[in-house]
Amino acid sequence: MKDIMNLSKKIAFGAAVGFFSNFAFAQTLQDGVANADSHKYAKAKEVFTEMIAKSPTADNFFYLGNAYLTQFEPNFEMAQENFNKGLAEDKKSNLNKIGLASAKLGKGDKSAITEIQNIVKDSRDKDAEVLYRAAEALTLFGGPQNADLAIDYLNRAIDKSQKGGTPAYYYYTLGDAYRLKLTNSPQVAGSAMTAYDKALPIAKNKASVYTRIGTLWMQAQQWQKAKESIERAIASDSTYAPAYKAKAGYDIKYQQNALATQDLVNYAKYADEDPDTQLEISKLFFTNEDYGNSKMYLDKVFDKVNDPIKYKLRSYLLYADHDYDNAKMNMDQFISKAEKSRVQPADQGLLGLIAAGLAQKETDATKKAAYMLESQQKIAIAKAAKDETLNWDEELVKIKSGGGVTQAAVDEGPTTPEIDAAKVEVAANPQDTNALFKLANAYQAAKNYNGEIQAWKKMSGLLPDWAPAYYSQGIAYQQLKNYELGNIAFEKYVSVVKPTEEATNKQALAYAYYSIASYIKDKDPVKAKEYIDRSVMFDSTSPNAVKLKEQLDK
Repeated sequence: MKDIMNLSKKIAFGAAVGFFSNFAFAQTLQDGVANADSHKYAKAKEVFTEMIAKSPTADNFFYLGNAYLTQFEPNFEMAQENFNKGLAEDKKSNLNKIGLASAKLGKGDKSAITEIQNIVKDSRDKDAEVLYRAAEALTLFGGPQNADLAIDYLNRAIDKSQKGGTPAYYYYTLGDAYRLKLTNSPQVAGSAMTAYDKALPIAKNKASVYTRIGTLWMQAQQWQKAKESIERAIASDSTYAPAYKAKAGYDIKYQQNALATQDLVNYAKYADEDPDTQLEISKLFFTNEDYGNSKMYLDKVFDKVNDPIKYKLRSYLLYADHDYDNAKMNMDQFISKAEKSRVQPADQGLLGLIAAGLAQKETDATKKAAYMLESQQKIAIAKAAKDETLNWDEELVKIKSGGGVTQAAVDEGPTTPEIDAAKVEVAANPQDTNALFKLANAYQAAKNYNGEIQAWKKMSGLLPDWAPAYYSQGIAYQQLKNYELGNIAFEKYVSVVKPTEEATNKQALAYAYYSIASYIKDKDPVKAKEYIDRSVMFDSTSPNAVKLKEQLDK
């Protein structure tokens, strides 16, 4: 995009009306870019559409097309339509040529790399914006193997723009291109940070740069520095939506699900109502295991977006509700409609879990065996890719033992005035651990064990090192006769109890170790013996533990 200062020479020789006209144009253009950077894509498109209405130039069609290309899930059809309109206005428009090549690359056609190189070569480095947009295309869709080419173009764009004043986004896109290299090299990370540091003093909205610095620190696993940078971003502009998205990523990393939910609520508040943005919000809530909010946002826009990713997300949500038939139908829809490059190993893994779920209720032995074989093969694809979208083994355990807790199961369970009152408190402040404690105990008193487990899981999200929440989950699972998931909860409990807490948790530790040993005694007698020894060490008076120890000692 053309910086205001780059227009100064032309303006100086024009009439005063020309000055204000061009100045207003540059300001409007930068407003559109700022909106897109703030994840206000609907507003950005509105700005660019108004620019076209006032002046249907090739460049203006490019900017509108590029807004469709750079949104979360690119709308290649709308992007190409606008780039072609731009070329109809000016068949020599290098920006629109790059736009079409970028869309082609985004759809997986690697021959577009050569096209982009040829467009840049033909432009003879005369226009910094052409170099920048070529680099942007490579950064978006070129992958790590084209990072060096993007970096080269960006450095040339920066050199070319020095006289008129280099825009901040040239520098922070350079930082993004360095990060594309996917290396742990301190030199590469340092180059990215240097680029962000250069963007900072000239950026109109410093929150944009601070957020990128924060996510760079997250990539380097420097969590405290990441948190500080993201907090600076919010302090400099409390309405900058991407900062809250980054903060949610930080909180999810630390399993602080309630905090992440609040961050995502703020993200949704400050991003706009663009359907693709709302779809992204739904995906983020899903990542945070907040299926209720995820479903709410997806339902709002499901019929408004054409992107096939909506079927994939709905498939995950239906899987979480144990609706395996419809989950499979939606994932099949996604795979049939999406570009092949967008189908991930995790999608095959989910189909494997869905097949396992279908096998559980299948009565025909042949069909059941076919489902189980499909399940093994597809989950193996996800595991081979080291995909961690879901904990594949734990999800299989959940399926075999009934599928785990769902909101429907909680709602179908008994309720009391105490549960209702505690739910109101939690809704008012999802981070209130005292309210969650009340809710979990109210569910327990009413024997709504699904609700109790759900509440304790939320507590674990807020306080991942607080051992009693895992112990309570184990007991509640046992009440539901879901011993395998109870065993997983007890394993987590004994792993997080600190040595200084053992003296005050002897009875609970003894029972947890006994429960695990009892469950695994036939399939892993060595580990069972180790655990029953620990159980008796914490409580030598338990007749059940002593009896099991005698059996395992034989």
